[in-house]
Amino acid sequence: MRAKMKKNKHVAVLMGGWNSEREVSLRSGEAAFEALIELGYKVTKIDFSRQIFEQLREVKPDVIFNALHGQNGEDGRIQGLLDILQIPYTHSGVTASAICMDKVLTRKICATVGVKSPHYEILKKGEEGENEKKIFAVGKPFVIKPINEGSSVGVEVILSDDKDSSRYASTGKFDFADYEWKFGDEIIVEKYLAGQEIQVAVMDGKALGAIEVRPHGLFYDYQCKYTAGMTDYIMPAEISAQKYAEVLDLAEKCHNVVGCRGVSRIDFILNNKNGGDSDFYLLESNTHPGFTATSLVPKIAKHVGISFEEIVEFLVKTARCG
Repeated sequence: MRAKMKKNKHVAVLMGGWNSEREVSLRSGEAAFEALIELGYKVTKIDFSRQIFEQLREVKPDVIFNALHGQNGEDGRIQGLLDILQIPYTHSGVTASAICMDKVLTRKICATVGVKSPHYEILKKGEEGENEKKIFAVGKPFVIKPINEGSSVGVEVILSDDKDSSRYASTGKFDFADYEWKFGDEIIVEKYLAGQEIQVAVMDGKALGAIEVRPHGLFYDYQCKYTAGMTDYIMPAEISAQKYAEVLDLAEKCHNVVGCRGVSRIDFILNNKNGGDSDFYLLESNTHPGFTATSLVPKIAKHVGISFEEIVEFLVKTARCG
């Protein structure tokens, strides 16, 4: 058995935090930590807290492997701090991170390079009359999404025949009396499109491949993402060669136009059911996709001959500030 070659860099894996995606981040961080140990790096785990400055000063890392998900970790805030401290870090920088965390801004920028999104409206707390008009403009069925959350946290699908939904009265009106506005004073309501859910891994600006996710629930929600057996994964996605090439091209456009670097995952719906137009529609761009050995980006990479450890090595070697 070949001995591991020791590296001269001290890598700190930033993980955890205190937002709704803490548990997901801990899983990603642990997987990255194990891979870095296997690669021969000196590695320290940091559970991200409000004392992060003191934590970094104590650890004194050469590189940060950013395994955080959600607010504070992938929205540009920690990236800005690391830029100020001049500690190189993995994944995207401040601007791309902030853009991709904001679903509305992501869609507007990606639209400039010809990438379509489902029709959506922004609803504001306290504007019930105007909000009802916007929901009518979107039409049913529709999807409710927080503007700045990941891992499908807070996402609800409202169907016209969903008798169990507290959000949909028999009149077909959205019931604001029930809505708790847990994720801020603005939400997205977008047209629900039926079709194949296709997700693309992009590494160093080039699309690696596309995987199809087939959730056992109504859509690829938090439970389906993180509960074993709740989703079937088809790699490569079962679409025509022409459509496969098309979605890879769209993903590269999204990754590059917002300035992502390192690794990203771009999610689409192929609107090919219920009389859809068979076009791809952008759902979201992820600058910090799930990062365990069984997450989607590693699954896609493995199909094209890139190991989990090779992705981790690539991210560390290309880590930088700015």
